[in-house]
Amino acid sequence: MSQIILPRVLPLSKRLIEQTVLQGEVVVDATAGNGNDTKFLAEHVGEEGHVFAFDIQQQALDSTAERLQALTERVTLVLDSHAHVDKYVQAPIGGAMFNLGYLPYSDDLSIITKPDTTIEAIHKLLGLLKKDGMITIAVYDGHEGGKEEREALLQYVTKLHQVDVHVAKYELLNQLNKPPFLLAIEKLRDFDEPRMIEG
Repeated sequence: MSQIILPRVLPLSKRLIEQTVLQGEVVVDATAGNGNDTKFLAEHVGEEGHVFAFDIQQQALDSTAERLQALTERVTLVLDSHAHVDKYVQAPIGGAMFNLGYLPYSDDLSIITKPDTTIEAIHKLLGLLKKDGMITIAVYDGHEGGKEEREALLQYVTKLHQVDVHVAKYELLNQLNKPPFLLAIEKLRDFDEPRMIEG
């Protein structure tokens, strides 16, 4: 039986979080959606850890709560933009996950993540993140508005100073159905706000 060596984007995102987030830590699901990442994070951090899960749609938080079942005590569901993460979460956090785009099976697929709020959230989360912590961002760009978010996001992350963070991009190139690609940001040193490369 053959074994897949090159993982898909979402399993790789979880693998990176598993390698950097410890049990008992606080973590953030910046895009709760239907709760898959929230549940994964809640299971990973254990009883002593805590997850803050953000979404601007009550439908998403309801779906997430239903998926969590017995894990609800270690999760705070926040009906607000992830751009306001610093109002709810204090440093340090062990890691954070983003799954950009729209809410699958939503009644309104026009509600999507936006470049300005996504970048603001990442910027704030980098300040909250522990040294050696990880932020993973699954970027979908096949929907209306996705291209604009992709371009703004790539422009932002490539200007993050290499002394502060390492940024990697991972994607499968020969897929026909426009799958997401992954951005992973590893924090290399303690700082409150990341420095940007000028020019």
